[in-house]
Amino acid sequence: MSRIYEALQKAESERKLERREPERREPEPRTPEQSVHSAIYATAVATAEEEQSSFTSAVEPYVETRPSPVQPPVRVDPNALDVSKIPVRPWALSLERLPSLLERGPAVEQFRSLRSRIFELRDITPLKSIMVTSGLPQEGKSFISTNLALSLARHKSSKVLLIDGDMRRYTLHQFLGCESHPGLADYLAGKASLAEVMQRSEPFEGMTSGTAAITQNLTFIAGGNGGDKAADLSGSPRFEELIRLAAPHFDWIIVDSSPVLPVSDAVNLARACDGVLLVARSGQTKFPVAQRAQSELKASNILGFVLNAVQEAPQVGSYYGYDAAKP
Repeated sequence: MSRIYEALQKAESERKLERREPERREPEPRTPEQSVHSAIYATAVATAEEEQSSFTSAVEPYVETRPSPVQPPVRVDPNALDVSKIPVRPWALSLERLPSLLERGPAVEQFRSLRSRIFELRDITPLKSIMVTSGLPQEGKSFISTNLALSLARHKSSKVLLIDGDMRRYTLHQFLGCESHPGLADYLAGKASLAEVMQRSEPFEGMTSGTAAITQNLTFIAGGNGGDKAADLSGSPRFEELIRLAAPHFDWIIVDSSPVLPVSDAVNLARACDGVLLVARSGQTKFPVAQRAQSELKASNILGFVLNAVQEAPQVGSYYGYDAAKP
């Protein structure tokens, strides 16, 4: 079992001890915390504030000294983006990669759990735009960001914008089965307007009513092809402008970025987002890699870690009246 998973387990045990012995807590009051891991397919998820405390206590205690993520309110003209001009395009969803679209099952419940923890954080701090990243490639960040966005879009009144900010190896369009151009790189380069790079889904044959309702709440910006200019584009003030223009029209903005350690793109994009979720893969992500990724983003508001591909994930489905069998 990886040191990362062991760190989460140790931190949870310490929190349980604190709850039994409240006199040992620090004077500063803390938000009540729940379990540190749960299953997404064969995945354990440690989310938001709970994961933040477990990893910072086990890795680097920098949280107390980082700057506050709360920024002064920015006045934005809500009419600067005409959402009626967002094109509707055919999507062919890759359902095997999108378990959050299922009606029930362990995967659905765990993405709901992740969503609930994010809701709780939003109750105590301004939170709308969330960047999802990882230390290295192949750790599952795109899977998490896409399914998190769809899980948030399950609420009837929730409007979600999903952005593929990995302009070097953009893949989210493959999950949704849609065009990858024009995309974020085109907007940041000044080659297209914001509405032109956005897209929404039109119903397709075989789409269930439930899936149609979810996708109607989702707007997508593909990656486009940033190529060698991706680093410069990610540092463009136009990305912060994008977030500000989109914010009045969406309840949530989820940004999938490049991995933190190979390139600087994620650090640049994180400056415009309210918070950051880091993805680590059990059995693959080395502990020093998690440390370095966390350190690179120390100026940002790290909401927590998503620990991906844990083989000993707890089963939760039977509580709801059905078997949560392993896939």
